Amino acid sequence: MTQTAQRVATRQPTRHRTLRVAHHAAAVPSTRRALVADLRSIGVDANVVDEAEIVVSELLGNAVRHADALPDGRVRVHWQVKGGVVELDVTDAGSGSAPRPLQPAPYATSGRGLRIVRSLAHEWGVLDDERGRTVWVTLGGPSRRRRP
Repeated sequence: MTQTAQRVATRQPTRHRTLRVAHHAAAVPSTRRALVADLRSIGVDANVVDEAEIVVSELLGNAVRHADALPDGRVRVHWQVKGGVVELDVTDAGSGSAPRPLQPAPYATSGRGLRIVRSLAHEWGVLDDERGRTVWVTLGGPSRRRRP
């Protein structure tokens, strides 16, 4: 992060936004655009915005492909920015197995999403609770909130 970006980041108040999107692949591009526009509008570092764009696409795509929708038929996408650090959560109803990075075959056309997320994230994890299963990620630095 540049010195100018650090100065801007330290002055920024916490900002958050939540979207409830259709449990359908068509929701991925519009969610990605909303996230990027929001992060750019508050001056988040361009590299962190790029990383968030990739990560939200992967996590929401995985939620649509591999998990059930929440009871309202949707997936919850939440992000907040604190001090230039982006905390991103995608919550669905889960599936039989917990999300984990795979080791795909060299020519496999899928199976790399969580490995990409892991490589971009400062921290990431999975949280199961009464609301569903949340895959969370922090980008741009460590999270200031406690994670189990």
